[in-house]
Amino acid sequence: MTDVVAPGRVAVVTGAASGIGLALSERFAAEGMRVVMADVEEPALAAAADALRQHGADVLPVVTDVADEASVEALRDAALTTYGAVHVLCNNAGVGGPHGPVWTASRGDLEWVMGVNVWGVLHGIRAFVPVLLEQDAGHVVNTASIFGLFAGTLGIYGPSKHTVVALSEALHSQLREAGAPVGVTVLCPSAVRTNIATSDRNRPATAGPSAGSGPAEQASVEHMAGLVDAGRPPAEVAGLVVDAIRSQRFYVLTDTRREPAILARARAIVDGSAPLPPLG
Repeated sequence: MTDVVAPGRVAVVTGAASGIGLALSERFAAEGMRVVMADVEEPALAAAADALRQHGADVLPVVTDVADEASVEALRDAALTTYGAVHVLCNNAGVGGPHGPVWTASRGDLEWVMGVNVWGVLHGIRAFVPVLLEQDAGHVVNTASIFGLFAGTLGIYGPSKHTVVALSEALHSQLREAGAPVGVTVLCPSAVRTNIATSDRNRPATAGPSAGSGPAEQASVEHMAGLVDAGRPPAEVAGLVVDAIRSQRFYVLTDTRREPAILARARAIVDGSAPLPPLG
């Protein structure tokens, strides 16, 4: 398959103002690609784009709410108007949300997390895959989580990331059935140094009050923040993604520590036993 990570090619990255999204944007730009950077945080996005431009990158920042279908379609239109093509789509934007039991979560929390983590990916697929199919080659990268591969917790976050993995598997199969020259990769990172522990900063006012504010919730958030602070640098993860695109690798994990949990879930499914989620 033709290399889509190459000078002159076009990448679209959501959640591009920080973390893995920013690292992907930097890496694609270093490869000579033109990069459409999308994020809901306008000041952070503008600063990130300016920083890349200072290093000679050709980037287009587009403020985008991936939970809004019209916003993602506007992102697509901006990319095509400016660059005329899209070759790599990274559905990377994601939020953490409250970590309490699903039955205690507010409707606003559920709609926010699922809107960004699941509908954001769906909107990206629906808006951009028809465009990728018109190119000589293309690739879709969906950012899930290691919590999308084992029997985890973290409230609605884990289920949302399992959905991203399943969507990616379905997309891969459907593209292969169609004989399309479009590859798919699902990124399932463990702890990475990002801002996901503070994703409440982007929780929309329309979601209303959050149910996740008790001592147990706070302890869980602080625990996750500690893991994130000690996590892998985003630039290393971006390197893994580029390698995966070039080698047509589907699943990308960022470390091996959770492999026993993934295998244990698979064994539980075959045995019909209840899952034992790892909590560490």
